[in-house]
Amino acid sequence: MDRRSLIKGCAEYLMTTGLGSDYFLNEDDSRETIVVVFLRGGMDGLNFLAPIDDSNYRAARGGKMALQEDALKINQNLVQADFRLNPEAYALKELYENKSLALIHAAGLTNGTRSHFEAQDLMELGSNSDKNLSQGWLTRYLQSFHTGNIVPAYAIGSIPLASLLGSMEQMNITEMKNLSLDLGPDLINMLSEMYGGGNSLVHRSGKGALQNIAHIAKSSKGLSFDSYTPDKSADYYSSWPGEELANSFKTVAQLIKMDAGLKIATIDYDGWDMHDNQEWKFPKWIQALSWNLNAFYNDIHAYHKKVTIVLMTEFGRRLKANKSGGTDHGHGSVMMVLGGNVNGGNMYGAWPGLANEQLDNGVDLAVTTDYRTVLGEIMVKRNLVKDLQMIFPKFNDYKGGLGIIQ
Repeated sequence: MDRRSLIKGCAEYLMTTGLGSDYFLNEDDSRETIVVVFLRGGMDGLNFLAPIDDSNYRAARGGKMALQEDALKINQNLVQADFRLNPEAYALKELYENKSLALIHAAGLTNGTRSHFEAQDLMELGSNSDKNLSQGWLTRYLQSFHTGNIVPAYAIGSIPLASLLGSMEQMNITEMKNLSLDLGPDLINMLSEMYGGGNSLVHRSGKGALQNIAHIAKSSKGLSFDSYTPDKSADYYSSWPGEELANSFKTVAQLIKMDAGLKIATIDYDGWDMHDNQEWKFPKWIQALSWNLNAFYNDIHAYHKKVTIVLMTEFGRRLKANKSGGTDHGHGSVMMVLGGNVNGGNMYGAWPGLANEQLDNGVDLAVTTDYRTVLGEIMVKRNLVKDLQMIFPKFNDYKGGLGIIQ
């Protein structure tokens, strides 16, 4: 018996025993899928998108670290300045020009920490200063609507994320074949009886895992667990340093196309902590990100109105380059939002400027848009959240959003 037949048999068994009978009863399919891409390490927003005609920018970055005339000019009506994208972000410019991608500069955590771990934890908890929250912001979002048995959230990778802290409704996987049960029918029967006979945490976890695998197999539309063929329009960048990122996006695309109840997917892309040799490193990371995000969006073209993608990083880098050809931990950076319900093709927020008196503590791009304002607008306008305080405790500054989301 091949794996496909085995999983299908497992699904049929669970359905006939009643373990899967309530799969389609308590799910709210009106909510979109949100894909959260975290650029870990502190992405230099001023090496990604910057006003090349700003004398303060040119003076601080020098010839090597500043974007030049060959950077990609974008149209925007936020501020009178010649903002341009890194030359390797041409695939992102394509999404921007077709009105699918919105850019939010000078965004981030407002408390000014320069600790990777503290900043990442706070943003994933949905907080500005409270590190003692027992749940992540995505966990609280799940609790606002999810009452069924289908696992609606997948963290792509092997490390549990703080954004899903406290959730029993998410799974960590590195690729779809992790969900293949290479087991014989007798063992599947035994596992089903074992987990179906009690109500402890272990019983519920085991039962839920078996149910979810069965549900995905049943609704997989013939897509294989062990291999995936992207849409012909999707040209993923599978060379270093983009191979892992490409595989993560493919896994999410596969889950979306299976129509198996996916509501949240998280992807990490590490390596942005570039204290040295940034002139060589940064273009390679941007090329891999740009190309793979474009490929993913093309891959799920039939789902553009059902998916919103948001990209965030824990902080930006200092305006002035360091002596090692890199940049040190800063403050404001760039967030991105992509989707069929996004008012793309423009920059949002408020540009603070790069003169000394405009910088945070005289050294960093100031944060003018709290990251929760961007996430909150997605939650309210697309994902049907009525009480934003439930998702982001003590966040009182949401005033209806920036106009990013339709």
